[in-house]
Amino acid sequence: MKEKSIELLNKSIADELSAVHQYMYFHFYCDDQGYDLLSNLFKRTAIEEMIHVEKLAERILFLKGEVEMKAAEDVKKIHVVKEMLELAVTMEIGSAKDYNDWANECSKNSDSVSKKLFEALVDDEERHYDQFDKEMDNLTKFGDNYLALQSIERSKTIAAGRPTE
Repeated sequence: MKEKSIELLNKSIADELSAVHQYMYFHFYCDDQGYDLLSNLFKRTAIEEMIHVEKLAERILFLKGEVEMKAAEDVKKIHVVKEMLELAVTMEIGSAKDYNDWANECSKNSDSVSKKLFEALVDDEERHYDQFDKEMDNLTKFGDNYLALQSIERSKTIAAGRPTE
């Protein structure tokens, strides 16, 4: 029972670490371009993914397992915002599906606490998906003007002598 849960929890850590790295990469790039709204969304999401890693690790340690801190994938060097958002949407859909499946697996193995943890993660991943999907919609509706407005807003803030972050 607990060995399977530990395996699934460690797979989740690997996925979450990949998400942290990917979203921070996107955050850095968007911040450099002055896309403050998107930059902050990627940064906030990465921080939430770090919190997921912490919760998963705590559960593994409770089960007397070894926490594996290896990212599942390398960072994809994407510089086009639309492609960033497409990848983010794909990642969140995949995570929600995996966590649903893994919650069911934990349930079969009589591990209700890990099951509840995975179910809570599904809620977060679906919320992340919704946020990225809305940004995709904005980009589709408004095109590059959406990004230009974010960059202009940053320039106005800097020109007014206010800190950008």
